[in-house]
Amino acid sequence: MSWKKVWITVLALVLTAGLLASCQPATGEPSGTSSQEQSQAQSQPQEKLKVGIVYISPKDDGGWSQAHSRGFEEAVAAIGADKVELNEIESIEDTDPAGTETAIRTLIANGSEIIFATSWGYIDTVEMLADEFPDVKFEHCSGYKSADNFDNYFAQIEQARYLTGIIAGYATKTDKIGYVGAQPLAEVVRGLNAFTLGVRSVNPDAEVHVLFTGSWFNPEQEKANAEALIQKGCDVMSQHQDSPSALIAAEEAGILGFGYDNPMGSFAPNAYLSAPIFNWGKYYESKIQAMIDGTWSVMQSWDGLETGVVELDTLSDKVPQEAKTKIDEIRPLLEEQGNAYFFTGPLKDNKGNDVLADGVALTKDEQFAMDWLVEGVVGELP
Repeated sequence: MSWKKVWITVLALVLTAGLLASCQPATGEPSGTSSQEQSQAQSQPQEKLKVGIVYISPKDDGGWSQAHSRGFEEAVAAIGADKVELNEIESIEDTDPAGTETAIRTLIANGSEIIFATSWGYIDTVEMLADEFPDVKFEHCSGYKSADNFDNYFAQIEQARYLTGIIAGYATKTDKIGYVGAQPLAEVVRGLNAFTLGVRSVNPDAEVHVLFTGSWFNPEQEKANAEALIQKGCDVMSQHQDSPSALIAAEEAGILGFGYDNPMGSFAPNAYLSAPIFNWGKYYESKIQAMIDGTWSVMQSWDGLETGVVELDTLSDKVPQEAKTKIDEIRPLLEEQGNAYFFTGPLKDNKGNDVLADGVALTKDEQFAMDWLVEGVVGELP
């Protein structure tokens, strides 16, 4: 063999060996994956969980929707903005099923994996869409329906309502207290009754005069109702509405008043006593984190003061000292007993009928179906 042929043979063997070596996986690396490819895979950002939200009013309404918005902001801050993306749709009337359906379908089309519907009237539409989209999770506030992918949640805000009633009972000079009610549903009736029971626990002569607006968010009508109650001689104003308009009417009239849903002192610094408020942050954090962890489940949450999901806002310096002392006495009992503390007989309705026997407490289902007004309420359900 010539040297030229030997050299060609050796060169071929070397090239073959090099080619074979290049095909073998490096120590500690999976076959077919280079260090560069691994690094690129590890640097890929984690896909965010898309959370859909439907609000009945602007999310900066100062009341109901703002309390929910604040809760979602707190949840995202706790979990991490790199893990959660909020898709929010505002000002969807819950009396408009077609508008509600369009909003929720839009959120689903945008990839929302869990959708929070934050007002009572969305309930039937959510139920329908939960059945149609079994892979999407739905959460409905203040309702009672549920399914495998459909949860409901609310809180015993009536406990904080009862405490504001105590304040009103001590604060009134005319023994006439105004109350601007929204829709005449069990949620509103429970709050009005709890407030009135709180009033009369310290002032049996006081009356709570109520006018309903028939809507959750109608600032002009809310203010008009409050003004009508003030004309009747009411010197303390309470409310179950989504805006601070009734409280603003109290400020303008020079009387005292309460907010609702969210701290409202900035709207009426001279009138503000306090407010029953919601702190939704912990709940939203727990349910969103459960989605991320794959542990979401139906809970039908209905907690109260004991968990902090409802609270009595800071008391202003206009709250009588007697009320502060009474609240300190009563609050531990509310945290222990919940709504049963005041929704236990004997109770009469405002027509003088016995509606609850001595020692009998209303069940949750009975409270969610409440359609009667307690003794001390002046007014009728529309």
